[in-house]
Amino acid sequence: MKKIRLRDFEIGGDKLTVLAGPCVAESQEILDVTAERLKEITTKLGINFVFKSSFDKANRSSINSFRGPGLEKGLEMLQLVKEKFDVPIVTDIHSPEQAQAASKTADILQIPAFLCRQTDLLVAAAKTGKIVNIKKGQFLAPEQMESLAKKVKDSGNDNILLTDRGTSFGYNNLVVDFRGIPIMKSFGYPVVFDATHSVQLPGANGTSSGGDRKFVPTLAKAAMGAGADVLFFEVHPEPDKAKCDGPNMIALDKAEELFKICKDIFEIVRR
Repeated sequence: MKKIRLRDFEIGGDKLTVLAGPCVAESQEILDVTAERLKEITTKLGINFVFKSSFDKANRSSINSFRGPGLEKGLEMLQLVKEKFDVPIVTDIHSPEQAQAASKTADILQIPAFLCRQTDLLVAAAKTGKIVNIKKGQFLAPEQMESLAKKVKDSGNDNILLTDRGTSFGYNNLVVDFRGIPIMKSFGYPVVFDATHSVQLPGANGTSSGGDRKFVPTLAKAAMGAGADVLFFEVHPEPDKAKCDGPNMIALDKAEELFKICKDIFEIVRR
């Protein structure tokens, strides 16, 4: 399997990598507090860390939902985090036009699940030369991710991550089939498991999505057992007060315990 170099570590190697941070850039203070603590935790545990937050959440349930500060301001905020705490950044892009601008700050460009089949978006992300993390659409079987990875590879970029975040069968719920992890690993790229979006209840609250964060640890540990290379968590100092995805985000003060357990399982599986 391909190992992807990012700064001084490898994604897909012998150390667990965690992508983590608030769902959206609500404020500089929340970004800074979260990034500082997550870096302390991952450094202490010997885990590779990439800070995650979005400048825009373009697929909110309601037109009145908080989307974020937007491209220019959001990237400024993420750049400040990158410089202040010396951490790599992963963020979502929603249109081909955003790829080049986001690549100036982000080390990993993330393709949202709803947009994973959009060829122009994948090609634009690929051509930046940055790592491209393709999130599996809730409507896709894992086998279908091979052709999406090929779109990026055929555009000249082989630095690809594939992410599972649950599958929708309707009725405001998602189900995780852990067979998807070894299936996607067979394509030759590191596989990420998104433990927080997988407990989302899409549209369950009418004008917003619900979620059930108590299942995040169970799914994260199971993903480690199934051989995932990377874990993705949305983390917030006060999830119940978050402006986006609060019900499925984990609390910052719970992160260290969960990360340690996941690291232990990862290392057992690697041995």
